Amino acid sequence: MNEASNLHKSARNMLKATSRTFFIPISYLPSGLREAVSSAYLCMRAIDEIEDHPQLQLETKHNLLHAISLLLKKPFNNQELMTLFHPYHTLLPEVTLRFGDWINLCPPTIVENISNATSTMAKGMADWVLKEWRIQTEEDLNEYTFYVAGLVGVMLSDIWKWYDDIETDKDLAIAFGRGLQSVNILRNHAEDLERGVDFFPDGWELEDMYRYARCNLALGDIYMEDIKPGPILNFCKIPIALAHGTLDALTEGKEKMSRAAVIKIVSQVVNRK
Repeated sequence: MNEASNLHKSARNMLKATSRTFFIPISYLPSGLREAVSSAYLCMRAIDEIEDHPQLQLETKHNLLHAISLLLKKPFNNQELMTLFHPYHTLLPEVTLRFGDWINLCPPTIVENISNATSTMAKGMADWVLKEWRIQTEEDLNEYTFYVAGLVGVMLSDIWKWYDDIETDKDLAIAFGRGLQSVNILRNHAEDLERGVDFFPDGWELEDMYRYARCNLALGDIYMEDIKPGPILNFCKIPIALAHGTLDALTEGKEKMSRAAVIKIVSQVVNRK
């Protein structure tokens, strides 16, 4: 019991350290659901850190992500994962090295769904690493954002079905994730260009990406219409509301929302009857 309690506390601290968007809504979820969503987020964050790592070679990133994808298709073996990570132990962040803990955090009856979604995401990331993230068309952007964010929406929908028998539309779930990701792309655009990565399709200007983000966020708003009032709906509303707020801040020339604006948006969502 103490070990489980320590793992839950450790996961909460890791969420707080790694997620600007999801820590707050996850903290409002009831026990059981909170562990499932925390596990899912941290597993995906773990592989995201490999994709974005500034010191790992492209081939190394591809090989690690591809190997993780294959490992997750079998019953999870943490020793195999630790062997895979060992040569890069000093480079990989804690959230990645503790991948096995995040799998253990997950309730057993939903862990297969989370493993499968993370496996698919890792395979997609591995493929895009080899392409060096060269996004030429809107179709390319849709494929990339599906793997890194649309899958999050699909996986969350699996969790809602598991926890409370809530049925949601898969395409709208994908758009929910895409909307959040496209706001991240806009917010990080200058920083990405500095490291030689451009997620904008060829010929796109800022306004084109704003259009893409607003379109997907609007579909994300429709996605939530199938979810009854309660903690799951609040969970979905918080990141969508923050994404809308971030878009507004970016169009006003700000880098991000102020902390006061974030607190205001969260309190409006949580306290709205």
